[in-house]
Amino acid sequence: MIDDNTVKHVANLAKIEVDEDEIQEFRRDFERIIEFFNRLDEIDPDVEPTYNVIPLKNIMRKDEPGQTLERDRVLANAKFKENGYFKGPRVVE
Repeated sequence: MIDDNTVKHVANLAKIEVDEDEIQEFRRDFERIIEFFNRLDEIDPDVEPTYNVIPLKNIMRKDEPGQTLERDRVLANAKFKENGYFKGPRVVE
């Protein structure tokens, strides 16, 4: 079972401060989580995993060339643009 020292240790690793009421609350939460994982251990290992309940398939349209928009029209509402291109914020300082 989870004791108060374990909760304090996890709180320390998470860099959070917890008072006595929170320790008891987290202890109950951790015990429920452990209980849930213990129930998962009871699942029959021969059961095939179910990734999707209903079969899914991609519906893709054909990639056909078409009419493109004019560059000035595309950039009309762009907040930042430069030399006919979109300009994004600097990422690396």
